[in-house]
Amino acid sequence: MEQSILEVKNLKKYFPIKSGLIAKTRAYVHAVDGVDFYLKNGETLGLVGESGCGKSTTGRLILRLLRPTAGEIRFNGRDISRLDRFRMKALRRDMQLIFQDPYASLNPRMTVGDIISEALRIHRMGNRSEIQDRTLALIKKVGLHTDHQRRYPHEFSGGQRQRIGIARALALNPKLIVADEPVSALDVSIQAQVINLLQDLKSEFNLSYLFIAHDLSVVEYMSDRVAVMYLGKIVEMASGNQLYTNPKHPYTEALLSAVPIPNPRLEKKRQILEGDVPSPIHPPRGCRFHTRCIYRQSECERFEPRINDSGNGHFVACPVRAGGEFSQQ
Repeated sequence: MEQSILEVKNLKKYFPIKSGLIAKTRAYVHAVDGVDFYLKNGETLGLVGESGCGKSTTGRLILRLLRPTAGEIRFNGRDISRLDRFRMKALRRDMQLIFQDPYASLNPRMTVGDIISEALRIHRMGNRSEIQDRTLALIKKVGLHTDHQRRYPHEFSGGQRQRIGIARALALNPKLIVADEPVSALDVSIQAQVINLLQDLKSEFNLSYLFIAHDLSVVEYMSDRVAVMYLGKIVEMASGNQLYTNPKHPYTEALLSAVPIPNPRLEKKRQILEGDVPSPIHPPRGCRFHTRCIYRQSECERFEPRINDSGNGHFVACPVRAGGEFSQQ
């Protein structure tokens, strides 16, 4: 296997639920509950799943915007899961975030030039002239005009604002970018432009992306490998081609069956999931998907499935459909 820029092992994040006069912890939200994956240099890993499954929380944990409850986050071989904010500051140059909302993620009181150059000033990457040159180069790189540097975010469209956010993420020459649903708030035509821009930048700067999204068509185009997340756990992970042509987990099958076909004359058989997503406060015992699964067996309700390599790097957490074992804990 090629050298990995990122390795995540048994990553967990539980948010406490407090109540009462003394704010006693009554329960926990199991937002991320034992996630394992790796990301190779120059690769794009797509992370998909329903809203509330823990995708964005996983991205924020990797960037250490949140402190993990348990597990390891290894960036370039170094465990960063317990580093304090002072030691994390130097690593911020190598890992950046593209936010989902291009309207809320930009400071309305700052000009575009100040927004993009802020990180350069904080990390003291050059004198005033060098920072100015770098800022103008980034503005042009993302398809904007240099005179835009003096304007404010409210003067731009959604697509232009997202380009500003991308330029800001590129300012420190990062190696890893977590893109948290970067096109979900944009019009379809603008989505295509931003996706192509991200692809071009990946090739030019040798970037590695963790691409978080719920639009499976976008993920298929962007990603080398895809991980499917359900209720805080990864249930399937494979190359894009393997996952889309031969899904093995029932949840992945249901997700792919919901992708519309751009041909009104063709009918597609939908796999409608039963019930609602269980509460992450009290997740089901055993397989978390068994309450909605049409293939469930008695073991699924009692034992948690282990994620297993079913061949060619296709990992699936479903012994019923893809072989493997149940955990006996």
